[in-house]
Amino acid sequence: MEHTGHQHDTLHQHRAHWAGLRRDLHAHPELRFEEHRTADVVVRELQSLGYTVTRGLGGTGVVASLAGADPQRGIVLRADLDALPIVEANDFAHASCTHGVMHACGHDGHTVMLLGAARLLKQGPMLPGSVHFVFQPGEEGGAGARKMIDDGLFEQFPTEAVFGMHNWPGLPAGQFGLRPGPIMAAGSRLKITITGKGAHAAQPHLGLDPIPLACSMVLQCQTIAARHKDPVDPAVISVCMFHAGDTDNVIPDRAELRGTIRTLSSTLQQKLQEDIRRMCHALAEAYGAKVEVEFFQYYPATINTPAETDFCERVIRQTFGDDRIRTGIPANMTSEDFGFMLEERPGAYVLIGNAPQDRASHSLHHPHYDFNDDIIEAGVRYWVALAQGYFGSGLKGEAVTSR
Repeated sequence: MEHTGHQHDTLHQHRAHWAGLRRDLHAHPELRFEEHRTADVVVRELQSLGYTVTRGLGGTGVVASLAGADPQRGIVLRADLDALPIVEANDFAHASCTHGVMHACGHDGHTVMLLGAARLLKQGPMLPGSVHFVFQPGEEGGAGARKMIDDGLFEQFPTEAVFGMHNWPGLPAGQFGLRPGPIMAAGSRLKITITGKGAHAAQPHLGLDPIPLACSMVLQCQTIAARHKDPVDPAVISVCMFHAGDTDNVIPDRAELRGTIRTLSSTLQQKLQEDIRRMCHALAEAYGAKVEVEFFQYYPATINTPAETDFCERVIRQTFGDDRIRTGIPANMTSEDFGFMLEERPGAYVLIGNAPQDRASHSLHHPHYDFNDDIIEAGVRYWVALAQGYFGSGLKGEAVTSR
């Protein structure tokens, strides 16, 4: 799995190209399932390397395969394409040209690292199995991974294991972090709509004010998180939006709450949804109001399988050395739709440090965030070593049938 001198020369030769490509993508961000220009850039790059490209899975997804000796053996290396609805606060030359849309999560960098791996692997000898480069749309709340799977990703591209990577500002640049088991949380959005009866603010007895009831529901959501589960089993319930009324002297008919639920267990995720639904209906009945509780945009927990995680650890140690890896990192309560792929196939999701050495590092989804181009080479090397080492590792994953 060690990189050769030839690979090192190629990495150095293409460093400026990859950085320029990444900055072009950053300057032209596109929201989930609108990644048409982004997909065009990816396709042009892949076709210039001699790949046959499949488009349209999941809407704007792109897949290219490096054929191996055994067409029934294959692995997926996955990157995500979409940006976020954030107004960028940076003023550098490659800042977003589209107001209100920004690559604030580093998907531009993920895309380029995978394109770099596609270039190097194309130049190497044929591998025992195929490598499928998957450029996925709609990770940010769109469950694009699920859509690609539903469109036949694994049937069209036989896959025995899946691998993902995400930059992480909390790690020094070029460090890698991983852990077996859950590494990202299950998550779902919630919407609670309370219907009462409007009235004049001076005559509340003539109406049914939904605002006090909504306030009670916000507080009870925190009680559910604190008292309805095992304290050592992490969960976060956050009510992030409260809307009611349009003026200061009218009691409104309706109030609406929106937020998220995040857990490290899909089973606990389901339980908390049931608890919230039961609590809301009971409070509404006691109050004499009506309530509708909805859960949507569900993401499962991202759960790394042990054997594939051990393999990725060996890849990192052999490629970069023992000082570049942190094992057993804490699981994070953010959510990632790569969990859908890990529900179908074994695999592992690793973090690559993005924190620059020479300037402040901004968190993911921050308006001042920028991907660190200095880590592109490390990401490319990781993908190449993983693909070159997998088929001789003794791993041969099968579809996941249960968790």
